[in-house]
Amino acid sequence: MKNYFILTLFLVAFGWSLQAQQSDPPALPQSETISITGVTAHIGNGTVIENATIVFENGKIAEIGSNVSAKGRTIDAKGKHIYPGFISTNSSLGLVEISSVRATDDEDEVGNMTPNVRSLIAYNAESRIVESMRPNGVLIAQVAPRGGRITGTSSIMQLDGWNWEDAAYKIDDAIHVNWPSLYRRSRFGFGGGSGFEPNKDYDKQVQELQLFLEQGKAYNLGPKEVTNLLYESTQGLFDGTQALFINADDEKQMVDAINMTTHLGIKKVVFIGGQEAYKISALLKQHQIAVLLSRPHRLPTATDQDVYLPYKLAALLDNEGVLVGIENSGQMDRMNTRNLPFYAGTFAAYGVAKEKAVQLITQNAAKILGIDETLGTLEVGKDATFFVSEGDALDMRTNKITHAFISGRQLSLNTYQKDLYLRYKEKFDGQK
Repeated sequence: MKNYFILTLFLVAFGWSLQAQQSDPPALPQSETISITGVTAHIGNGTVIENATIVFENGKIAEIGSNVSAKGRTIDAKGKHIYPGFISTNSSLGLVEISSVRATDDEDEVGNMTPNVRSLIAYNAESRIVESMRPNGVLIAQVAPRGGRITGTSSIMQLDGWNWEDAAYKIDDAIHVNWPSLYRRSRFGFGGGSGFEPNKDYDKQVQELQLFLEQGKAYNLGPKEVTNLLYESTQGLFDGTQALFINADDEKQMVDAINMTTHLGIKKVVFIGGQEAYKISALLKQHQIAVLLSRPHRLPTATDQDVYLPYKLAALLDNEGVLVGIENSGQMDRMNTRNLPFYAGTFAAYGVAKEKAVQLITQNAAKILGIDETLGTLEVGKDATFFVSEGDALDMRTNKITHAFISGRQLSLNTYQKDLYLRYKEKFDGQK
């Protein structure tokens, strides 16, 4: 009897565990023509169509406009708003589930120069964190590894799938680099001071990075008598099939990076962070280099800077003709990715026109990632990847999503976090 009782407890506990982990399965392919009517359409390129109807079939937008007739199954969205799916860049979504549990942390690899590391195969499509992005409109993400000088290769994922093969949208789109820092932490303790001091090894570290990339270029141009996976992985930088995403904030870092990549003939460069990018906006425009700005909810890096500078950066660069997007690196970037539309809303409050702010995380992001032919705007022929919100999607008070689609597949908006909210709401409502 004792063993039977223990077994029963185990099965009950196991059942509860399965119930707690249960999520809705990925959406099925679109099987019928669907129309959404009466909606305010935010196209993603700066324009808006009032009282619009959007018709999509076979995962593609077939028609959109104010004079379009509904076809197939109709969704009445009168008074609501429709947006292209928001695109997160430079995120580690799906690479870490619980930071304190090493077995669920796969965002970093051993080594300093590791362009051959691919985030793609480490991506966890069943992550509870990933599913929590969809109710805020974030449907696509560039997933990038972290750590080392050359961190590895990113891929672009759609945030609904059974596995990484299903979720993959664009494979190995870019190689990511942490540019050497101009400063490093000084020693603490007696006589050591505190804070930061100049990095005396900066020039050496830049030379090491340049030498590695030069060797990679020479390897890919010459006969490959011996296979070198590290150098082979850099080929896309020189034939234009991959971009180089460089984490850099300081003016000198970015100028040095531009000089190096120009010398090496690297065709496409994107800066991540770019806190002093406004100082070299003309140079960035000249070389057609885009900037992915870090989230604005922070203080400036220097004590003599305008306290609102992080909020104004997007406007400063956009006014100078620099292509701008928003990225999600830093502490807790996986969780903060769901706040992507509200970062765009903050930039809108400090100089960026509202539809331009939408563009930062739709069309601009798609252009920077090289997927703008199929994503980023609501246009005929593009993927039916969008969502319907009850109000302004850049305002957390009105970003209430009722429908979301990826390539025409209607997504579930249920999440583990929502389940917990409803569970404990019912518990505490009953105690009133």
